[in-house]
Amino acid sequence: MWESSMPDLADPRPGDPASVGKYTLVGRLGEGGQGIVYLATAPDGVQVALKLLRADLAGNAEASERFVREVAMARRVAPFCTAQVIETGLFGGRPYIVSEYIDGPTLADVVRTQGPRSGTSLHRLAIGTITALVAIHQAGIVHRDFKPSNVVLASDGPRVIDFGIARALDLSSTLTGTAIGTPSYMAPEQLTQSSPGPKSDMFAWACTLLYAASGQAPFGHDSLPAVVNRILHTEPDVGPIEDPGLRALVRDCLAKDPSRRPEAGEALMRLLGHAPAPQPPG
Repeated sequence: MWESSMPDLADPRPGDPASVGKYTLVGRLGEGGQGIVYLATAPDGVQVALKLLRADLAGNAEASERFVREVAMARRVAPFCTAQVIETGLFGGRPYIVSEYIDGPTLADVVRTQGPRSGTSLHRLAIGTITALVAIHQAGIVHRDFKPSNVVLASDGPRVIDFGIARALDLSSTLTGTAIGTPSYMAPEQLTQSSPGPKSDMFAWACTLLYAASGQAPFGHDSLPAVVNRILHTEPDVGPIEDPGLRALVRDCLAKDPSRRPEAGEALMRLLGHAPAPQPPG
């Protein structure tokens, strides 16, 4: 079982707004390549997470409005094992996304501080995150940036966050020509195609499970050319996953050819013991 703790909350910095829309900002939860995430309070007193995108990612007014429309689609995702998207909008021309606040550390934080997961803890993580991908894919959305830092370990189980943002950035960003995603968890086709599909999320899911079981990104995280070369040409060691069924599923999801990977629904059935693993041809 993982230990739950509230992520470090930093005080607002000079230049941070006091409020965004109808939400009052309480402090900073984190900052990344896409923007700043704040803990905020809604008018009814409910705490929410509010992500304010970087100004240079917003592009012009038309691009920002396109981003907001695209992310609004994420509100269709059933709230199974996800952080539900509540609202999207523009603040000073910069898009923002309001989502359910999930109190707990990320999978990346837990593995870094407590070590790899195993046994029922790993299996529970696998089922919860696959359930989230089933809901995301059923809404017609591809996550495109599934990784350990986008899995929050809440007291009621794992929750997947930041779904739908990568595609919206891809459609609206003025920073064209850059791959949207995190290289160590990107599927081969994300490195060579402009439109990854749900099977790309399955590859990233398998990488994330391997990270949880081993404490290491399966294709490394050194130089970008080295990571890309391994993703395209090498097979990671799935040995750290002890359970034979889960290990076989992760191996299938790491197939270089996306057509050979199972869909999220099939993977969930296999995890629940309702579907056999496919037999190799021949």
